[in-house]
Amino acid sequence: MNIKNTLSTLLLGFSVASLGWAQTSVPYQWDSVAIGGGGFVSAIVPSKTEPDLIYARTDVGGAYRWDASNARWIPLTDWVSEEETGFLGIESIATDPQQPNRVYMLAGISYFNNGKTAILRSTDYGQNFSVLDVTSQFRAHGNGMGRQTGEKLQVDPLNSQILYAGTRWNGLFKSTNYGSTWTRLNGLNITTTPNENGISFVVLDASSSSGSQTQTLYVGVSRFTSHGANLFKSTDGGATFTAITDAPTQNMPQRAVLASDGNLYVTYADGAGPHGHWAVPEPMEAGQVWRYNTATGAWTNITPAGFTRGFGGISIDPANPARLVLSTINTWMQQYDAAYGDRILISTNRGASWTDVIDRGFAMNNNGIPWINGHAIHWTGSIEFDPFNAGRVWVSSGNGIFKTENINNTLTTWDFTVKGLEETVPLGLVSVPGGPLVSVIGDYDGFRHTDVRSYGQIHQPRMGTSTGIAVAAQNPNILVRAGGGDNPGMYYSTDMALSWTRTATMNGTNGQVALSADGAVLLHSPENSSTSYRSTNVGGSWSVVSGLTANNAFPVADPINSQRFYAYDNGRLLASSNGGVSFSQVGTLASGGSNVIRAAPGREGDIWVALHGGGLARSVNGGVSFTTISGVSHAGAVGFGKEAPGASYPAVYLWGTVAGVKGVYRSTDTGASWMRVNDNDHEYGGPGNGRFVMGDLNIFGRVYMSTAGRGIAFGEPAAGGSSSSVSSVSSLPVVSSSSVSSVSSAIVSSHSSSTSSVASGSGSCQYVVTNDWGSGFNAAIRITNNGSQPVSGWQVSWQFADATRISHSWNGELSGNNPYTLTPLSWNATIQPGTTLEVGLQGTKPGGAANIPVLTGTLCQ
Repeated sequence: MNIKNTLSTLLLGFSVASLGWAQTSVPYQWDSVAIGGGGFVSAIVPSKTEPDLIYARTDVGGAYRWDASNARWIPLTDWVSEEETGFLGIESIATDPQQPNRVYMLAGISYFNNGKTAILRSTDYGQNFSVLDVTSQFRAHGNGMGRQTGEKLQVDPLNSQILYAGTRWNGLFKSTNYGSTWTRLNGLNITTTPNENGISFVVLDASSSSGSQTQTLYVGVSRFTSHGANLFKSTDGGATFTAITDAPTQNMPQRAVLASDGNLYVTYADGAGPHGHWAVPEPMEAGQVWRYNTATGAWTNITPAGFTRGFGGISIDPANPARLVLSTINTWMQQYDAAYGDRILISTNRGASWTDVIDRGFAMNNNGIPWINGHAIHWTGSIEFDPFNAGRVWVSSGNGIFKTENINNTLTTWDFTVKGLEETVPLGLVSVPGGPLVSVIGDYDGFRHTDVRSYGQIHQPRMGTSTGIAVAAQNPNILVRAGGGDNPGMYYSTDMALSWTRTATMNGTNGQVALSADGAVLLHSPENSSTSYRSTNVGGSWSVVSGLTANNAFPVADPINSQRFYAYDNGRLLASSNGGVSFSQVGTLASGGSNVIRAAPGREGDIWVALHGGGLARSVNGGVSFTTISGVSHAGAVGFGKEAPGASYPAVYLWGTVAGVKGVYRSTDTGASWMRVNDNDHEYGGPGNGRFVMGDLNIFGRVYMSTAGRGIAFGEPAAGGSSSSVSSVSSLPVVSSSSVSSVSSAIVSSHSSSTSSVASGSGSCQYVVTNDWGSGFNAAIRITNNGSQPVSGWQVSWQFADATRISHSWNGELSGNNPYTLTPLSWNATIQPGTTLEVGLQGTKPGGAANIPVLTGTLCQ
């Protein structure tokens, strides 16, 4: 099985007509919304024989390779399908010293895909992989306790055909044919350990061997010696093993590294880590560092003075066996300001003495990713000298990767080196009409993006994990989010997520929220609760919602009628017609499916339900009756985006199966036909925890998908693939009715907009007020290139005749304060022939009708 994996590969949309005509195919490209890191990087694995060849493995976000020329990480496992989600948990990585183009990964997560486990083998630096299923012999758990220990997987430096794999539950295995088949080494009588980390590392000593394969191996076992020896040695290629005598007895081995002078260095902690264990007595509050002389068998305690907690990573300068770098783990000491984390130490005399480089002088460079400010380097289970630059040191962290260019400086600056590496777990997302993209994620709250390629603004105040988010469809300035983590709570915003205010009260934690179309009513369904709550004063007080008794309910507001809400519960469609005071069953569907239902923007009573194996269902009468969308055999998630040019209904996006092929699909004809917009190189393990696929309401063709640990994936038509791929504020007609049961697909009424236009032979500029709420407004500036040549470096200027002022913009750089000037961002500096570029504005104004300025500038005259 050979799987191609290329970052942002262009793909040709695959069209399937379930009814009627097939949609035109356009090329799509895929990437991740720029957040930066945000998850636990389990280890850094450099090649010892090829410069700048460095891999990183994560617990839920797959593997990466460093691109030194562009100073960014290349994701290697975005091809993982939903049937292989667990492969995003990389237990170990091994590079081949003789053939550095060869790389191997031990992949699998116990709670995904029934614990499916594989050796991923590549002969081209991870560009392509062969998947070798080993589930029947041994299983991995890349997100388990001890995931930062290692490495469990090794290639024999004397023989590229030979590999060793230490496992959590099944002992030690060996392959003699590049990982194609494996044999258990029964000479090591180890299966599992109380913490289920099993074998923590395998170290090969090629220098003491002769012939065509390494004979001497060292194996660490993740257990206290009260459960048996935890360090073993083999001198016959793994045929037999003996316990190393006089080894430390108080803790369990984390990592080990062998110096060219024959000294084996081992870090220890009182647990598998990276934090204390919840099921066995392993607090991760103590540890040591030891040096073992492999020639004499003598042990020396080289623990840094004053340090009593656990130690994680250790590395040796390849040019100087006496020079070591070491990291603590789960040690919460001050790094700077209020940021507490681990310490990094260096020794130049084989550990006889140590220098704390954090205490000596520490600075952090956020590298253009501001959310990391105030965070510490922590859970540093892996630290590595650059094998070809002894001044450069890499260290893994619970929030990403850090690097310093000169570990010897009195003041060491640590760069947050995560460009290209996205490992957040998205849990919810809204594309605000005429506004930003707003997300909620695990551990790191969520972000506000006006440009998905630029690092966004993290929500403040912080609470840790945010789980639910909603926006008022008719008043998009109002949003609400709920969450838990270290500071559980609920927050609302009245300025499109620029700022957040904590609600006075909240029932339970986490869960989902819904806002009525006008923003006046807030519903909250807490996590692990069958009771939902209603507030009409943004959380000042609450009442119990009657009839909504589903556990972990996911209420959804009607985007037009502020009195109506909907929820789905295993075959029952529940609805409220009294502003969420009470719900009752109004319709019936087949059982099962996702409780994450979606209401079509700009339409009353238009509801879509992803029924998993039951397909995709739609109701146009508020859930009273449903029709099945033909041709969709499996629907995991459904969502909406901006309508196609000339269309009156929003684009529909689907994570599901059409014509036997699972993927991300788009329909511009209410599901009559579908076009696949991802490919086999961009599946990201499926929608994961967030369970969403959502279109952008301001940009036709752009679609977002949640992942299990690869951040927010997004796809959009490639440059030149669609003239509608530029930003354009959605202007969907509003379908409204006084009675849901009488809703039809006819346009009953539509928004009216105030506009001004300036046209010339080569182009036109238009100023459009898209939303007016009295004291404030949203507007769009649309610049159209009617010529035959691209226009670069555009500029638009204007001045209001009254007190109207602009407070925010997106998709353009705003300068001045009446008059104003807009200039492009880096990604939209050129307007192609026949295309329209749109920039969004938000501002304040006096009462009455909005003032409409005259535009001047490129293509405006």
